[in-house]
Amino acid sequence: MSSSFRNAVNRRNHKERGQLAGRQRFGLLEKKKDYLLRAKDYHSKQKRLKVLREKALFRNPDEFYFKMINSRTKGGVHIQERNNQLPDEMVQLMKSQDKNYIRLHRDISKKKMERLRDSLHFIDQDEDEEDEDEDEAPTKKSNHVVFVDSQEEAKQFDPVKHLDTVPDLVNRKFNRPRIETLKKNPILAPENATSLKEWKKEREAKYKEFTARDKRETDLSRVERELEIQKALRSKGARKKTGVDALGLPVYKWKAKRAK
Repeated sequence: MSSSFRNAVNRRNHKERGQLAGRQRFGLLEKKKDYLLRAKDYHSKQKRLKVLREKALFRNPDEFYFKMINSRTKGGVHIQERNNQLPDEMVQLMKSQDKNYIRLHRDISKKKMERLRDSLHFIDQDEDEEDEDEDEAPTKKSNHVVFVDSQEEAKQFDPVKHLDTVPDLVNRKFNRPRIETLKKNPILAPENATSLKEWKKEREAKYKEFTARDKRETDLSRVERELEIQKALRSKGARKKTGVDALGLPVYKWKAKRAK
């Protein structure tokens, strides 16, 4: 009865205090559960080190196995040279499969980039400058160049007539429909400031995705070019390095071989 009564009574929850305001510079205050994890990790490492010391102490000085000479470390990373155990034909086949795989992903990425490019609207720089911070450096403005045949034609040039649009849309670089399109189709515009903000957020997300895919396309083209260089270097013939290409990869020139 006493134990049941003791469990039925509400008891005070003892909570551990947090870090004091005057000791915030020392980071979070370590609790007992944190200490237990740290101590457990420390003791497990000490046990592993003890086992390794015992193995090193009782090892056979005449011990030898081929992995001792077939593996090495580079920058603290273990590297095992497996290509030397494979024939050249097998290595060439593996390289060609890697190249085909990279080319497949490049084609998929290009199609996605084309769809993104079609859906994006290149906004006017003046509209973007309203949203930019004052500390940010202004980006370079682009111009629409129109070529004419004479000075008189340049003086009489009318951009509204040339672009076939209304005067309010002349300075736009995106969503600049023609007068005929304005007569046939209604213009979709944001209803309020919230919807306009959502449009801008969605547009910025698409631009970020397009930029990331463009960088990935550059990286994949570099990898594909590097595989081509490796394949060419495995061929026979005298060669010398002549420079570096736009991707930062070396360029080689092979000595001309006389055909028999």
